[in-house]
Amino acid sequence: MRDEVRRRGRWLLGSLAVVLAVTGGGYAVTARPAADAAGGGERRADGLPPATTPVRRGDLSSGLKVEGTLGYAKERKLGAAAAGVLTWVAAEGATIERDGRLYELGGRPVRLMYGSTPVYRTMKAGDKGEDVKQLKRNLQALGYGVGLDASDGTFTAGTATGVKRWQKAHGMKETGEVGREDIAFASGPQRVRHGDAAIGDEPAPGKAVLTLTGTERMVRFQMDVAKAAASAKTGSKVTVTLPGGGTAGGRIESVGSAANPDDQGGPGGPGGGGGGGGGGGDKKPKVEVSVVLDDAAGIEGPDQSPVTVALTGETRKGVLSVPVNALLALAGGGFGVQVVENGKAREVPVELGMFGQGRVEVKGNALKEGTPVGVPAS
Repeated sequence: MRDEVRRRGRWLLGSLAVVLAVTGGGYAVTARPAADAAGGGERRADGLPPATTPVRRGDLSSGLKVEGTLGYAKERKLGAAAAGVLTWVAAEGATIERDGRLYELGGRPVRLMYGSTPVYRTMKAGDKGEDVKQLKRNLQALGYGVGLDASDGTFTAGTATGVKRWQKAHGMKETGEVGREDIAFASGPQRVRHGDAAIGDEPAPGKAVLTLTGTERMVRFQMDVAKAAASAKTGSKVTVTLPGGGTAGGRIESVGSAANPDDQGGPGGPGGGGGGGGGGGDKKPKVEVSVVLDDAAGIEGPDQSPVTVALTGETRKGVLSVPVNALLALAGGGFGVQVVENGKAREVPVELGMFGQGRVEVKGNALKEGTPVGVPAS
């Protein structure tokens, strides 16, 4: 009778009695006393477990699913180029391509050009630099820079001519010079996520006018730092369940540094820039994980739509495993399972391996594929 009471108090997970915590690259398992043994108090007089399940041999994956958000790539704030009254601004959700208007100050448009170096000066004859090189590429792409050498970062007389052609096409004063009041560089087409100033406002120079993103879709989510270290590796493949039920493949592009839990800004972390799986009352530090989709251009769904991300994790081939709730906390320490053979049950120590999909890899001389082990009643 004493042995039976002892066994009842050690059957794990009858009511969440095992605590699994990802730590670094593996898992830690700690047992806390179960208020009830195998499932709701059901016992057999012969000492056998209320149910059994066979030890299974097969592939085991540590993959898991997390909640995320479908958004757009490369969010940025676009500041006012100069002082003035905002007389027009691109609408939320609009896509702006090369030479398209972003906003107007005092009726003067600021147009989008492609490039990674920001506009930091008025470009004019004799200037040299990457910004000039970008300007020349854009003039060529728009048909105003015929004959320009876009590999050369020098603002030549030909560059000034190209600028004047561009200015004439837009009804601007033909100065042959161009600066922050005329253009803004970005890496490619931009989507307006939302406006940060309204028509009639007088934003100070540098104050945000628009929040922009790239036009390619991507997914963001948040994870506990420890779980991310074990399951979210840069370059790893994922499967995303999209709004409406379809799926899309992707890969993890980046895993951010740890965030202070007090700085978690709800979905998407600081600034609410997208992401999920965080927030609420969970105060554990989290990192933001970004996923690039394989067919980003073909993905549909409203901005900030909830999605589910299936992380592949590690896969072990051909291992023995049992359901996690088959584990026992042994009196002398460690863990075991209750093997049932010839109408009798005996405790067998096991070495634990990887956890995944509600199962745990087990190693032990007494175990083989098909061996019945005790589990709590369902």
